[in-house]
Amino acid sequence: MVTAKQVIEMLKNPLYKPIGSEELMRKLQVSGEDKAEFVSILNRLETEGEIVQTRGGKFGLPKHYNMVVGKLQGSAKGFGFVLPKSEEINDIYIHGSDMNGAIDGDTVLVRLNKPRKGDRRPEGIIIDVLKRGREKIVGRFKASSPLFGVVLPEESRLNVDIFVPSEKQLDAQDGQIVVVRIVPNTSDKFTIEGEIVEILGDKDAPGIDILSIIRKHGLPEQFPEAVEQEAEGVPDQISEEEIKHRRDLRERVMVTIDGEDAKDLDDAVSVERLPNGNVRLGVHIADVSYYVREGSALDREAYERGCSVYLVDRVIPMLPKRLSNGICSLNPKVDRLTMTCDMEINSEGQVVNHDIYASVICTNERMTYGDVKKIVIDEDAELIAKYQHLVEDFRLMASLADTLRKKRMNRGAIDFNFSEAKILVDEHGKPTDIVKRPRTAAEQLIEEFMLAANETVAEHFYRLDVPFVYRIHENPDPEKLMSFYELVNNFGYNVKGKADKVKPRALQSLLGRVEGSPEEMVISTILLRSMKQAKYSTESVGHFGLAATFYSHFTSPIRRYPDLLIHRVIREVLENGHISLERMEHLQAYLTDAAEQSSIRERVAVDAERETNALKMAEYMKSHVGEEFEGVISSITNFGIFVELPNTVEGLIHVSNLTDDYYNFHERAYLLIGERTKHIFRMGDPIKIRVSGASLEERKVDFELVEHITQHELDESFFHREKSKARRSKPGEKDRGGDRRRGKSQGKRRPKSSDPKSSTGNRGSKGKRSEKRSSSSKKGRISTTSPDQSFASKGPKQDTRRKRNR
Repeated sequence: MVTAKQVIEMLKNPLYKPIGSEELMRKLQVSGEDKAEFVSILNRLETEGEIVQTRGGKFGLPKHYNMVVGKLQGSAKGFGFVLPKSEEINDIYIHGSDMNGAIDGDTVLVRLNKPRKGDRRPEGIIIDVLKRGREKIVGRFKASSPLFGVVLPEESRLNVDIFVPSEKQLDAQDGQIVVVRIVPNTSDKFTIEGEIVEILGDKDAPGIDILSIIRKHGLPEQFPEAVEQEAEGVPDQISEEEIKHRRDLRERVMVTIDGEDAKDLDDAVSVERLPNGNVRLGVHIADVSYYVREGSALDREAYERGCSVYLVDRVIPMLPKRLSNGICSLNPKVDRLTMTCDMEINSEGQVVNHDIYASVICTNERMTYGDVKKIVIDEDAELIAKYQHLVEDFRLMASLADTLRKKRMNRGAIDFNFSEAKILVDEHGKPTDIVKRPRTAAEQLIEEFMLAANETVAEHFYRLDVPFVYRIHENPDPEKLMSFYELVNNFGYNVKGKADKVKPRALQSLLGRVEGSPEEMVISTILLRSMKQAKYSTESVGHFGLAATFYSHFTSPIRRYPDLLIHRVIREVLENGHISLERMEHLQAYLTDAAEQSSIRERVAVDAERETNALKMAEYMKSHVGEEFEGVISSITNFGIFVELPNTVEGLIHVSNLTDDYYNFHERAYLLIGERTKHIFRMGDPIKIRVSGASLEERKVDFELVEHITQHELDESFFHREKSKARRSKPGEKDRGGDRRRGKSQGKRRPKSSDPKSSTGNRGSKGKRSEKRSSSSKKGRISTTSPDQSFASKGPKQDTRRKRNR
């Protein structure tokens, strides 16, 4: 029987001319009895966008008909960009009137328009939605007529109305927040039709805001009945028979060190000074793999979830609480099953010997970061007396952690010193305060121990050449790094090494040189944006940010599926001594799939966590509208200035509020410079603002400028350098996707005011985050001086909530 691959290969032949299905069958020698299956293959390939069928019934590749398949990235303003599957094709701009029923996240088929003179990017029209990116959407129901209503999506990128017939409304009332499932619209494929599957409640009801985010990201609140039943069947005691097969460490002194409110305690640590002067560090991790067996209902659910999700007011766990907070949690003074990694570490911080094995432990105390910090740093007399039997161990831990950190930094590990927020809420979910989450010596102590264990385990099993899941962080994109090099050169710094061969040590050295300087924030922030995201893979390519050759996630199997997976591999190797070839092939295939799935679920979790934080920050600042605060400029774009307050809340001073001058945005230097006054706004500058508004719907806060505390004078040679660099730049040259984030073109041409690709555009209403400014505005205007927009948009901050999730 002919395969899909053979069909594609035939259509790729340079001599191929589009033909119908009957002729395709003859050329591929498909028999009559295989016709139905062959037609099924053609239909599937067409649905996936691999091939296209014309109205005349002829088949060809999309490129034969000037078409492209890609993923749509929507915009709140109605337009969008299609990100093609092929890296060789630039992103395609789609006008709002050419979306034709497609929404953000959909896989679509696009017909390219004929290029116009001066166009710097391709444009196109969506002619078909091949696959919906979302099955369900959260939105506000609006009763339009007795026959139908519409759901207005809460997510700004989904700038569409979803029509819901009266018989599919579940008695939803006007204004209620609902979940609507998209259904095929046979009568008009360019109109989106749906059916309401859940009514969340009134918009302002307590808890509906967080619940909407949970539904939007498809986070599962409840466990299926089969999973709960399986969890109930897990014994809450450890059998003596199982203990016989493990090393008994119950007499070894060890503790857990976590946050005060942590309930899923998955790691314990122990230290001991050896006769040769070295230190034996023991990292003991909950043996979740003993309870969650491969292929079980618990395992399938953990695979789907990928990780636990930590929202402002709740945790959505990967495993049922009977396991995560019960038998798997290393609660104090009870026996627990663990996987242990013992490491003998010398005075230089090198692991000179190690041992990985199954164990049983009984922790002596459940310590908190705060108490350990008070003991080793503050020397709190009361706590020292209370934990007298552990004080020397804590001091040894602190010394060892300091040694490990120095070794890690000396090899070039990059350490960003960004603050993260802790949002305090009351019993109704209303934010009462926002404070900086502390990162004390105790947190750093545990972080260093987990990093050491993760590296040791990764290298051990890499050397054994068995299928494994690694945590990888690839080298930065050279083009982005080149833009970063230009930025630091403007500040008088340089980085050793070429952009495509840079070493982590060179970048860490730069961060050390700028520490405490006015430009520290801008350089650290832009460097972070230049980095790729860490992910999971079965290929060990190292971790650039940690400057580690081998790295894995071994230490959190209660809340991360990859950790659970590698615990299974460890158990299999320990119990059998080897893995058969057939089993190796199965594991390699499964781990590859699970690594990709876990990376996807991690991004969903991070997005949900950030959105709930942004929501509660906006809600908190809503009660402070009109008040004045001091902060620092955290980012500069061509539509305004982002300012971060001491409590980590960030807001925008829109360019429409800068009315004293026409401001030019210098992208390479991240400056706003007044054309007449030469007034300079620079990242890291202290600034005084007034809170002018807060939108819960947009999860954003707006500021007004009260006082720019630091004023700068600019050397005229700066402009000469900028002009010289601009002349050397190739027109339109930029990193892939660099300009799609804000939807602007890079040319000199002055497009129509409705063109969202212009580098200058309409002013928009005051206080709105419009990126366009009118060419007729006399004050508060802004222009862009550089063709490179690699970092023009404000990028996300580093996710540092869980320090062990590098």
